[in-house]
Amino acid sequence: MSQPRQYSLNLPGIERETLEVDVLLVGAGAANLACAIHLQRLLAAQGMADKSILVLEKAADIGDHTLSGAVMNPRGMQELFPDWRERGCPVESDVKWDAVEILYTPQKSKRLTGPLVPPQFQNHGNVIVSMNKVVGWMKEQAEAVGVQVYPGFAAAEILFEDARGDERVAGVVTRDSGIGKHGEKKDNFQPGMNVRARTTVFGEGTRGSLAKHLVKRHALDAGKNPQMYGTGVKEIWEIPAARGAEWLGGVLHTGGYPLGLVGYGGSFIYGLPENRLALGFVIGLDHPDAKLDPHALFVRWKQHPAMQKILEGGKVLSYGAKTVPEGGYWCMPRLYGHSYVLVGDSAGFLNASTLKGVHLAIKSGMLAAEAIAEALLFDDTSAARLARYQDLFSASWARDELYGVRNFRQSFESGLLAGMLDAPIQRVTGGHGLVAHRHNKADHATMQPALFSKSAKPAYDDAGSMDKLTDVYHSGTVHEEDQPAHLLVKDSAICVERCTAEFGNPCQHFCPAAVYEWPAEGQPKAPTINFSNCVHCKTCDIADPYENIEWVVPEGGGGPKYTNM
Repeated sequence: MSQPRQYSLNLPGIERETLEVDVLLVGAGAANLACAIHLQRLLAAQGMADKSILVLEKAADIGDHTLSGAVMNPRGMQELFPDWRERGCPVESDVKWDAVEILYTPQKSKRLTGPLVPPQFQNHGNVIVSMNKVVGWMKEQAEAVGVQVYPGFAAAEILFEDARGDERVAGVVTRDSGIGKHGEKKDNFQPGMNVRARTTVFGEGTRGSLAKHLVKRHALDAGKNPQMYGTGVKEIWEIPAARGAEWLGGVLHTGGYPLGLVGYGGSFIYGLPENRLALGFVIGLDHPDAKLDPHALFVRWKQHPAMQKILEGGKVLSYGAKTVPEGGYWCMPRLYGHSYVLVGDSAGFLNASTLKGVHLAIKSGMLAAEAIAEALLFDDTSAARLARYQDLFSASWARDELYGVRNFRQSFESGLLAGMLDAPIQRVTGGHGLVAHRHNKADHATMQPALFSKSAKPAYDDAGSMDKLTDVYHSGTVHEEDQPAHLLVKDSAICVERCTAEFGNPCQHFCPAAVYEWPAEGQPKAPTINFSNCVHCKTCDIADPYENIEWVVPEGGGGPKYTNM
């Protein structure tokens, strides 16, 4: 059986320098930074402080590509740093109040407060944070204990080698820079490095391009449900001071409009200091509508009178979008292989019921660190040894939490009413619900032909209801224009000859950054890929009905700049 192709924009046949480390971590999110910090401590305690730990991050600065809501359950951070507040972990506010608003028509709504707020939306003891700030702080903590953190280095390929007949991961190759759009070397060409490691930790976030390849190549998802994803669109607003004071520490979730009874999704508004609000809308990508447009739904949600009352007199400060792994326990791949492990969103550590994953990401990194430390102590990074990570997870509170909501997201695949019926039963049966093990389709397989589409576009303006291009401007996204597009269409004939007729080219709708453009009626049919708009959300890689789009890393340093997001 042939191996899946590993896509990369690196030039073949290039001589590259080699950097050797003991442990390599791909991605500088909360999971990997927690892993690096905890591992460094464990190695020091075992007399192995000389072991080298390196974190590679594709963003120009740590945190630039980190986007989350985020209300953080502090349990994970508390385990990593019992004195996390005293150390200065950035917190926007403790949660002061919760509410849920049901938008039951395009004009009317009903707010639930106090004991009427469903248990999964109660946030007493949690904190509102900017994960952009949190991972920046965690990077400082990592460097303080001796971890090396290199921003601006995008991992483009996995290095594989044979180890007594068993393929092992030997590290990664970083992305070449200075390649022109037609694949030619420019004057500033710099080849990527071979970074070799005893153990590699993949914490690239949702749908990591290398982790995705590993899952397929080594069948890490054998016997598992396909992962289910949602796309979240987020803005930071500044509102008038009097209203901003009322909102500080407030947490509001909404359901209903503009979704009907088919799609799974909802929204959030969190009150921040300096009269700011974090607001976002998340929609499940198993929605069958071929014209599903997460950004358009976000705009329509903001135009509801209940939301207009909150945002009146305000202005947008920043924008971003990302995907989240919603499938939960049944969708998690095997967490380890020969000389590698998966952590955080790359491994599906997210509780869709409570909309929280930061504490789980941190815990996954710490559990992985414990397994890696033991492997290095025994000088054995085989899959058999690193299976300890899976055992540690199975015995942890993280597993208990995720197993307790194991059927939650799947119960909504058949529609909102089915999910609302089963979710309360799951709460009283320890996650069992009406079906012991719910299965689900892959998101790309749920799309229906375009003739069944019912999606509507909102009216845009220059104030609160910006179009995609205006919002992308607020994301700070910048890519070097003269480089090959990092969004690879494997077979353009499928786009033109099949997708146009069957699904109406849904990429032009589901992308929240206006990357894919199709010509007007009567013009020659071919997509224009505006890759410089890409905010690295990976929606296209997930939702394309033919799996015809491959997201790979652009030159290191390119992409959004999520300051304070």
